[in-house]
Amino acid sequence: MIAAKGYAAQNAKSPLAPFSFSRRTPGENDVHFKILYCGVCHSDLHQIRDEWGGSIYPMVPGHEIVGRVTSVGSNVKKFKAGDLAAVGCMVDSCRTCENCKKGLEQYCLNGMVGTYNSYERDGKTPTYGGYSNEIVVHQDFVLTVDASLPLQGVAPLLCAGITTYSPLRYWKVGKGHKIGVLGLGGLGHMAVKFASAFGAEVTMLSTSPSKEADAKRLGAHHFALTSDAQKVKSLRGYFDFILDTVSAPHDYNMYLRMLKTGGTHICVGAPPTPAEVEAFSLIVSRKSIAGSMIGGIPETQEMLDYCAANKIVSDVEVIAMKDINAAYERMLKGDVRYRFVIDMATL
Repeated sequence: MIAAKGYAAQNAKSPLAPFSFSRRTPGENDVHFKILYCGVCHSDLHQIRDEWGGSIYPMVPGHEIVGRVTSVGSNVKKFKAGDLAAVGCMVDSCRTCENCKKGLEQYCLNGMVGTYNSYERDGKTPTYGGYSNEIVVHQDFVLTVDASLPLQGVAPLLCAGITTYSPLRYWKVGKGHKIGVLGLGGLGHMAVKFASAFGAEVTMLSTSPSKEADAKRLGAHHFALTSDAQKVKSLRGYFDFILDTVSAPHDYNMYLRMLKTGGTHICVGAPPTPAEVEAFSLIVSRKSIAGSMIGGIPETQEMLDYCAANKIVSDVEVIAMKDINAAYERMLKGDVRYRFVIDMATL
């Protein structure tokens, strides 16, 4: 076993605090790497506070991980010591089900293994995430990183990036489409960057007028203040798609009315309370409300390669590990542009 250190929550009420634990001894198919940066995702906060239920304690969060390889197993060919490497939201899956065989490990029919707050395939060994100094992961779930990009900006691509890239690719959003991006946060700012890069007309839908300049800097063509009743009314039937990144309760029906006939409202944010959708918001104009999670391993690597080729990274604020609890409070207030990233050298 490998002695590791990180920050963990001991229960749903406790702040994150220093925690010592063990990583498994690397096997023949494993990549062992030192973590350099780890992004801070809103789902980290949901899970440490058990807002989605079933949280496993102690919990070391973090699934936006970039680091440098220290050693590899005898069967590992794609990585060697000294290489950059990355891990996203999952570290294993069954590999044998229909979805896994299609490269959709995130939808593994037997349950993918989350990078943290999950159990290994043995059903009893808890996984610990990237708020730590090192990690050991099977080579099939480790991704390559282009050294030309700033690593602190790459880290959030492993969740915020792929969570928005995947649905945009699945629904083939691009030139000729009008898309509304709901919420300008960690996910929303990546949605704007990707949708505009793919050629769509992008409108930022936000409750914060102060974010208009930033939205347009990131690539949005238009900005709509959703507290402006007249503006909301003017957008009825306007969009082909809405990509909803909001993780707080909100009125889905208002946004469904903004879709064209046959339009799709795509949910990637995960509010802690159930949504209420009126049937007539859907059936009158054959609209759809859909969901999407992260991408599979092949698509995540595709996204990282696309970002390298097009010089796309997340806008981040780098913090020290000791400041994580304060960062959570700021995140709840929307006080971050647009993703916190922990410099693990400060651990």
